[in-house]
Amino acid sequence: MDLFEKCKNYNVAKKAQELGIYPYFHYLESGQDTVVNMEGHRVIMIGSNNYLGLTSHPEVVQAGIDAYKKYGSGCSGSRFLNGTLDLHIQLEKELANFLHKEAVITFGTGFQTNLGIISAIAGRNDVILCDKENHASIYDGCRLSYAKMYRYEHNDMEDLERNLKNIPEDKGILIVTDGVFSMGGDLCKLPEIVALAKKYGARVMIDDAHGLGVFGEHGRGTAEHFGLEDDVDIIMGTFSKSLASLGGFMAAKKEVVEYVKHNSRPFIFSASMTPANAACALAALKILEREPERVKHLREITDYMRNALKSRNIPIRDSVAPIIPINTYDDNKTFYACKVLFDRGVYVNPCISPSVPVGEAIIRTSYTATHTKEQMDEAADIIKDVFDNVLPNMPNFENIK
Repeated sequence: MDLFEKCKNYNVAKKAQELGIYPYFHYLESGQDTVVNMEGHRVIMIGSNNYLGLTSHPEVVQAGIDAYKKYGSGCSGSRFLNGTLDLHIQLEKELANFLHKEAVITFGTGFQTNLGIISAIAGRNDVILCDKENHASIYDGCRLSYAKMYRYEHNDMEDLERNLKNIPEDKGILIVTDGVFSMGGDLCKLPEIVALAKKYGARVMIDDAHGLGVFGEHGRGTAEHFGLEDDVDIIMGTFSKSLASLGGFMAAKKEVVEYVKHNSRPFIFSASMTPANAACALAALKILEREPERVKHLREITDYMRNALKSRNIPIRDSVAPIIPINTYDDNKTFYACKVLFDRGVYVNPCISPSVPVGEAIIRTSYTATHTKEQMDEAADIIKDVFDNVLPNMPNFENIK
């Protein structure tokens, strides 16, 4: 059998393109902002993870330019060898201080960060308990670790404890959860998770990619929000969202960070963060520390939009993060709605299985601290018109799967 037979037979994307409802790979002709130029026309951007609005901040942009001039375009090696810059060390120290942790290690991407942490810290004699709605990178990290993995029902603490009770005492246990779930916009039940971890001798890791810069009085994330910073053993985060760059990090006790540094294959065998990425993340972190009111602004604009959508009878899911999912349920309906919204000047994200369960498709909208109420009203009015007057009369598309 030809290995590429599956490629020849794959036509899902082609079908959607032929139907005119293919929703992916739209290209930007301007920087990430609350309003962007995309494929030749103005679009209100409510499909970005630029939570604090820092991607175009002059200080962040200048930091990247200065790093290019001083260090060049790349490091040409891994952190283990020639790829460590003073910028990396400074960023790690600043992050550790900000997060109230002993040490930090940085990775090239957020996805790589979860692979690198989990595959190093858990092994064949260990057990990982994983929320069913965790990010794909967590699941891949679990597979790479060779540890036994059990999935517990989403935010179901009774199911988590049922699994914990069945783990032999000679096994190391890691509970891994998103802090903020990227599709639903809900928070993990961290107080209950911490209590169960203490009861059964487990360690706790939070993927706070969507929590950093979003929750907590100072933007330190989910653990700060719940007042449990000392009770979370490992905090994972990314630079590609609130910190307006690219990369990821792990924050933990120094001994844990040192172990991962010397045992994580994704870390050891990958080139380090580029100088510009490290410099931009560091500049964004300094702005967050200096301007914690951005976190408050983000919450206020998200609440404003949530109320605007509710008042227009848009079928949104309950969420507490700057992520507001709109229920569409059907894949074709989701694709069609996203196409029409894009054509009318609103960019949103279609989410179908496997990113959400089959039959639970959503339009994922997300918000930025620098959005204005006028932009939110304009977007909400367009969404209402599409849901009230366009979707009820949408074409009867064939199943594209």
